[in-house]
Amino acid sequence: MEKSPIVWEQEKAEALTGVCTDILKNARNELYLNMRFLDVALSSLLFSPDFKAEGIGTDGFVLRYNPNRLSELFRKGRVYVNRAYLHMIFHCLFVHMDTRGRRAKPYWDLACDIAVESMIDGLLIRALRVPPSPARRELYQRIQGKIPVITAQAVYAFLQKEGLTEGRYLSLAREFYVDSHALWEDEKNRKPRAQERKNRWDDIRQSMETEMETFSKLASDKAGDLLEQVKIENRGRVNYREFLRKFSVMRETMQVDTDAFDYIYYDYGLRTYGNMPLIEPLETKEIKKIEEFAIVIDTSMSCSGELVHRFLTETYSVLSEAESFFTSVNIHIIQCDEKVQSDKRIADRKELSDYMEHMELRGQGGTDFRPAFEYVDQLIAEKQFTNLKGLIYFTDGYGMFPVKMPAYETAFVFMREDYSDADVPPWAIKVILGPGEIEASEEI
Repeated sequence: MEKSPIVWEQEKAEALTGVCTDILKNARNELYLNMRFLDVALSSLLFSPDFKAEGIGTDGFVLRYNPNRLSELFRKGRVYVNRAYLHMIFHCLFVHMDTRGRRAKPYWDLACDIAVESMIDGLLIRALRVPPSPARRELYQRIQGKIPVITAQAVYAFLQKEGLTEGRYLSLAREFYVDSHALWEDEKNRKPRAQERKNRWDDIRQSMETEMETFSKLASDKAGDLLEQVKIENRGRVNYREFLRKFSVMRETMQVDTDAFDYIYYDYGLRTYGNMPLIEPLETKEIKKIEEFAIVIDTSMSCSGELVHRFLTETYSVLSEAESFFTSVNIHIIQCDEKVQSDKRIADRKELSDYMEHMELRGQGGTDFRPAFEYVDQLIAEKQFTNLKGLIYFTDGYGMFPVKMPAYETAFVFMREDYSDADVPPWAIKVILGPGEIEASEEI
């Protein structure tokens, strides 16, 4: 009996799917033989054929591919399949799917692809080697002159400064396109699934760093800057806005506290006794707001005015939020290099706005942290601070620290272009913000 066209097409599709599964398995095995520290990562994606898919892509759980597109890629050369597989693994390892924030999606997608492809182009592995095109070499050269370690966040900031025309953007997007990012965001079940995905790949990346530094040291030597990239990602990301809110204080304000109000008794009183509720909502509520706060700005020559302005702009945007301020506050913004250069007291949002608009940096000398702490202690002794919650010191990190622990919480915030670590006293909080992290709320 002759087979119907439908059965024939089904069998053809099943055969092609089987061949594509073997292609992906072979790519995974070849990558494993060259980079054994990626063993867990390479085995973490399930294969799922989809003839309606654009090409290939992943959501961090499943590698979804169009068998027709994958077979075309394989006919071009198995090295391209290897690169595509690793491209998607790197997207997962560096949690590109879950760290976009408020960044513009088209430019974030491009930044992620550029970061991943630059890593792959830098690997000294024959199974991945494709000579970079002149367009790639030119872009890498310009990026490397401005970004010590190429990450998606740093590339995004670079693209912002470039001010790409539409034609230039489309040209770069075509040059670095490998996989579809359509599966990155699941709108129906976004938060729980995204958190599960992020936790999963964070664990894989942590184990991978240990593996690269110990058992697979020889193999990782071929991986170029990959170990540095992994260390940067494992350093942990800082939500600067949430960090700044650590320095709030609890205070009762005139505001209905709906969380502490029991609607059952309120409704029972209305139904039983007419217009007479048994209880009334509380008219005060304890909420966290910023009341007393000290910001110290390192104005030494090694701390650039651009970095200081970026830091203050983000700090201002948090402090100026309505829910962050009491009616009146006591915030001191202190500029200090090797000595205290200025102190501006802020009492309300208007004064903070005026200071930001007319701010001038003073100093440009050496760096010594001790004078600022001595000055703040003097303000406390003079009762200019009565309930100082904490002090944030924005700096590059090169200076003399106080030996004695202060009576208030202290955080040193470093804006490090080179991602290098910084030593602080054991009593201090350390926050390192890489390029692009503090401007994550901005869009192109």
